[in-house]
Amino acid sequence: MDQIKLTQFSHGGGCGCKIAPAVLSKLLAHAPAGIVPPELLVGTETADDAAVYQLNERQAIVATTDFFTPIVDDPYDFGRIAATNALSDVYAMGGRPIMALAVVGMPLDKLPPEVIGRILEGGAAVCRDAGIPIAGGHSIDVLEPIYGLVGLGVVDPAQVKKNAGAQAGDVLILTKPLGIGILSAGLKKGLLADADYAEMLRWTTLLNRVGARLAGMGGVHAVTDVTGFGLAGHLLEICRGSKLGATVNFDALPKIAAAEKLVRDGIATGASTRNWASYGDDVAMAADAPEWQRKLITDPQTSGGLLIACAESGVDAVLAAIREEQGSEGHVIGRMVAGAAVLRVE
Repeated sequence: MDQIKLTQFSHGGGCGCKIAPAVLSKLLAHAPAGIVPPELLVGTETADDAAVYQLNERQAIVATTDFFTPIVDDPYDFGRIAATNALSDVYAMGGRPIMALAVVGMPLDKLPPEVIGRILEGGAAVCRDAGIPIAGGHSIDVLEPIYGLVGLGVVDPAQVKKNAGAQAGDVLILTKPLGIGILSAGLKKGLLADADYAEMLRWTTLLNRVGARLAGMGGVHAVTDVTGFGLAGHLLEICRGSKLGATVNFDALPKIAAAEKLVRDGIATGASTRNWASYGDDVAMAADAPEWQRKLITDPQTSGGLLIACAESGVDAVLAAIREEQGSEGHVIGRMVAGAAVLRVE
């Protein structure tokens, strides 16, 4: 079991295997319009992280699914990362998870049962940490290992945090450092030291549980999680939903030190290039900005942090909540500004 490397089965690991934003837009453009009942508070219109369906005046269901191919070789770690990433969508809407369903696809002729079992154990461990059961799921025999969850949560309908809620002048706060996709590329090339792998696990298995607390904070206007489309891509989703622009101070971005070193040396994922091709026309950077900076802001984050737009008066409270709920620091990285839905990196 120890000799099997899960990433050898993956053409693209973690959130780096997401369909590129531009391609996804074309696919969705051909999807037929469906039923949109008034109780559906959040659907596909604003590229939000999960659907929200109102049950009554005080309760709404948050529903999402997220799954991917291995980003690491260790099966238990893969299960933990995938489960943490899936539950993040519930937290990003301001929801509190209540249960999950497992999504499992495994090449049964290539992986022994004990390896698959360890993947499931990793996912179950994260759900226990979140205080929820895995109440069922579905499994199939496929060519590449796939694991993730359907996440279900609850939220007060009046406290849902959508991409469309940001206001001009809002401060942008990021709860985790960037560089997970770069580390995954380094891992595949055998360039990641044990300490750097441990740092990767630290962030990818840290639940974004502060999202449920942010729901009740009046100064918080919009929240999303930063995953496969990179920081720039997910911030542009807030810009488009809120009909605003944004500015980001590159030097203020939290960066995993090992990832910064790797990307400066030219290590990055193919997904980063696809991301830039999808939305680079809406990102303004200095003409002399080095290539590695572009790679960092487009780096696909697997189980990345929350990106929060809040009133300046609420910044201290949000930063305190991040420390108390997650034991880590939030970082002020920029602002929402009036104007076209363009991201300026300064």
